[in-house]
Amino acid sequence: MLADEVCDCHVLVIGSGGAGVRAAIEASQFGKTVLISKTIVGKGGCTTMAEGGYNAVLRELDSCGGHYEDTLKGGAYLNDPELVDILTKEAPLRMGDLVKWGAVFDFTDADEVAQRPFGGQRFPRTCYAGDRTGHEMMMTLVDRLAATDVETLQEYTVIDLLKDGDAVIGAMALDEKGRLVLLKADSTILATGGGTKVYDISTNSSSGTGDGYAMGYRAGAELIDMEMVQFHPTGAIQPYDARGRLVTEAVRGEGGVLKNVNGERFMKTYDPARMELSTRDVVARAIATEILKGRGTPNGGVYLDVTHLPREQIESRLPVMLEQFKKFGVDIRTTPMEVAPTAHHIMGGLRITSECRTTLPGLFACGEVSGSVHGANRLGGNALAETQVFGKRAGESAGKAAPRKKIVDQQQVDAQQDRLNRFLAGTINPSQVRKKLQLAMWEGAGIFRNAGDLEKTLALVKQLAPSRIRAASPRNLAECCILENMCLTASLICRAALLRTESRGAHVRTDIVQTHDAEHSPFGHTFLSRAREGIEIREGKQ
Repeated sequence: MLADEVCDCHVLVIGSGGAGVRAAIEASQFGKTVLISKTIVGKGGCTTMAEGGYNAVLRELDSCGGHYEDTLKGGAYLNDPELVDILTKEAPLRMGDLVKWGAVFDFTDADEVAQRPFGGQRFPRTCYAGDRTGHEMMMTLVDRLAATDVETLQEYTVIDLLKDGDAVIGAMALDEKGRLVLLKADSTILATGGGTKVYDISTNSSSGTGDGYAMGYRAGAELIDMEMVQFHPTGAIQPYDARGRLVTEAVRGEGGVLKNVNGERFMKTYDPARMELSTRDVVARAIATEILKGRGTPNGGVYLDVTHLPREQIESRLPVMLEQFKKFGVDIRTTPMEVAPTAHHIMGGLRITSECRTTLPGLFACGEVSGSVHGANRLGGNALAETQVFGKRAGESAGKAAPRKKIVDQQQVDAQQDRLNRFLAGTINPSQVRKKLQLAMWEGAGIFRNAGDLEKTLALVKQLAPSRIRAASPRNLAECCILENMCLTASLICRAALLRTESRGAHVRTDIVQTHDAEHSPFGHTFLSRAREGIEIREGKQ
């Protein structure tokens, strides 16, 4: 065999963000669990970067029913109602786990977890730890993980799933030296995060390359709603190398206001009732429209202003933002920030059940790599809650699954070795292909879309995908595999965007004349797999 068989475990968890670590903690109760990560556990992924907060119903005046309704409305009624019901009912329980395990959230004088308002929600239900909520969660989860017997493999890049017939029985990976290794498992959990690094300007860390979407698709799993890419309204635009860096929604939650270059608080034109606390899709389109109509700043953004807030509030509630902008030469206590939309989150992903089962036996998914929870637009604060609610469910479901025979087809291993050899014999620098891909996606599959641009972008992506990219050494093989995943993820986004001939949530088709609203749309999920693709028609909505 052309690979070192490094383990045979009960549960293999791929990904070490909030969802992956929570899944591994849960799965460890049921048998040998291995957590594999292409980064350092607790250091990579988006959870540790998340600043805003965690949505949970904790007050008597609030209700899970209200959270449920806000999530469905914010998601343009494309969410799976069962999964939303689970999210809203179990988020408070998982918040309780984090507090019990030692997470230090902000508290009120009444000794209750503090909560702030976030966009699209009728009640201030977003729990926070200043503006470093995700970091606090990850440190707590990593400490809890250390108390289990989970085996961690760090700086290993999973390059494809292993299958026995239709069932997933583990994965193949590259270690830090580029050696092919084999991991067999009774159950495999994809918790690989998102993929908005396929765009030129993105909030994602370098690990947000869509690996889980691509590997799931290649294995035969069905993906839904891949066209639903959320562009966060507020990303930094200066300096150049900081473009897209997240400016948390907590800034607006604390009272920050958006102004165009004329000093006008323009959200009154787009959503006078909710203003800056409208849903992310509305705010992102509003900012993009102001810029397109010539009311943007000289740097191509708008102003986000907190200078009217008390200095103490900024210093205590937004310390990371204060420090981040000071490094850019801007004191947000006295000077407005300049911001513009940036690719942030993919709401679509692998189709899952309430137990986080995908359409393939033996394969589970949780976190951003899965679809259905957020519908066509995610409410800020729901993603961190999702990691804990569905991370626990995935770990428990995978852990309870029965052991299975795991017969490895040698042809799969040989095919991977051929793929790696192709990279070693390649001629094109991967960074050149990556940049062309990211620019094409930003220009042709961004906030505003039309069929012509999408088809042109898809054609370019398909052309880039088979490029003879070169690995300079075995240590660069992972980079080539990741770039192939990026190309496939980008093509899935474009294909799904062409399938959805309506504007809905984060997906805006400028070439479609539309008479229905989101609640009365005749369309359900888009779906893509190696076996079929299309868009669901909702009964009674034709």
